[in-house]
Amino acid sequence: MKLFGWEFKKSDNETPIESFAPEVKDDGAVVVAAGGSYGTYIDLEGTVRSEAELISRYREMSMQPEVEVAIDDIVNEAIVSDDNYIVRLILDDVRVVSDNVKKLIEREFKNILDLLDFNDHAYEIFKRWYVDGKIYYHVIIDEKNPKLGITELRYIDPRKMRKIREVTKKRKEAFTLSVNKNEYYMYSEKGFLSGSVAGTSTDYMAASGFKIAADSVLHTTSGLTDQNNSTVLSYLHKAIRPLNQLRVLEDATVIYRISRAPERRIFYIDVGNLPKVKAEQYVRDMMVKHKNRLIYDQSTGEVRDDRKFMSMLEDYWLPRREGNKGTEITTLPSGQNLGELADVLYFQKKLYKSLYVPVSRIDPETPFVLATEISRDELKFAKFINRLRNRFSDLFLKALEKQLLLKAIVSQEEWDAIRKTLKFDFQRDNHFTEIKDAELMNKRVDLANGLQTFVGKYFSNDYIRRTVFKQDDDDIVQQDELINKEMSSEIYNPPAPQMEPTDNPSQPPIEPSDDSTN
Repeated sequence: MKLFGWEFKKSDNETPIESFAPEVKDDGAVVVAAGGSYGTYIDLEGTVRSEAELISRYREMSMQPEVEVAIDDIVNEAIVSDDNYIVRLILDDVRVVSDNVKKLIEREFKNILDLLDFNDHAYEIFKRWYVDGKIYYHVIIDEKNPKLGITELRYIDPRKMRKIREVTKKRKEAFTLSVNKNEYYMYSEKGFLSGSVAGTSTDYMAASGFKIAADSVLHTTSGLTDQNNSTVLSYLHKAIRPLNQLRVLEDATVIYRISRAPERRIFYIDVGNLPKVKAEQYVRDMMVKHKNRLIYDQSTGEVRDDRKFMSMLEDYWLPRREGNKGTEITTLPSGQNLGELADVLYFQKKLYKSLYVPVSRIDPETPFVLATEISRDELKFAKFINRLRNRFSDLFLKALEKQLLLKAIVSQEEWDAIRKTLKFDFQRDNHFTEIKDAELMNKRVDLANGLQTFVGKYFSNDYIRRTVFKQDDDDIVQQDELINKEMSSEIYNPPAPQMEPTDNPSQPPIEPSDDSTN
């Protein structure tokens, strides 16, 4: 059966790698037996859910105010819009290709950004990947002329796409070997629905759709999987429980505030020795008598019965027999601790911690101060943003690989060699990271100044450069070249000043007088 889309031609001489341990990947692909069905089941915290339902749950969470603010902080730190660039490709460590090829790679990377419309929609693309935990793009090319490269990158809802990996198993000696035979994607216009298997309580993913070639799809995940390594999770997954606890507590707090805020009256009605039925009727008559409010409407001239009162704010009417106190009216005091929100703030902090956002960012009224002391939470947050950027950059790598191979700019072997040396530089706006780098540099400069008296006696300049300033061989060679270039320029070696000629060359120059009075 021919797969929809296009794929690179693989060499027929390639032999599959055999191993007794199955390959572990974090792409969330459904592993099935080659030639068999592609149904599976997933179990999430004791409740069977499909990936489509899980992504819908993440999107619902992202609409909550506290989670939305946290997501906004994360995306704003990861994606910084600037007039120059948002992200750029660094090829300094690439050695296997020429400079002309490097220029072509940089040009194709800019084309990839244009196909993604990344300069205008970087915030939305990154947020979509962060919330869903994965992102899919259909790579569209001109199959009649594939050397034109990628013509369009079309977004696909991850609830309608699943990756399938066919694996064959065979016996070899005393081991069972697993061999990856084929990989493709399943697309369903209506999504993947969950149903129940007759006679069991296990739910399964009923996949219905058509197969798509793996090379015609861009697929990037968060890298987080469940305990079975079968379902890709979003970074919001850890916030499910804190968010539910915060919702329940906020609802309980509101109900308590409404029910305990007002002061209510207690009517003790003296019913004497009336029978029970007549006593109850008498109390009801008293209730109607006191609760009916006849209101005169000045605008219409009508007299109406106004009964707009809430049931939770009603007064209490209690009958009292003869021999006890007579009719009495008292008040029930309102709640005394209605202003306490310590428990709500606790779960808000817990929610922010589950999303790796510093707790200090909860209060929007807290001013931003560039201080010399940096909280540990901000440092952890900066490292978390770097991990997100590195993981998200996999989208650029996969798109750039397809573009370069389609246009025959590099071969598959050359790409495998330069892939690990490619770096992506994102525009940064984390002032706490800048403060940390400045503080570290100041400490290193102070340490180097303190060691100058021991240079040539206990330490060498090379030792200080490598140990204190953390320079490697390439950094040392580069800095030496720059120093020699700058020292030979006119900035560091200005020409000697020229003496102005005099009318009488034989006249000696006038010496300055030592007399301080002149």
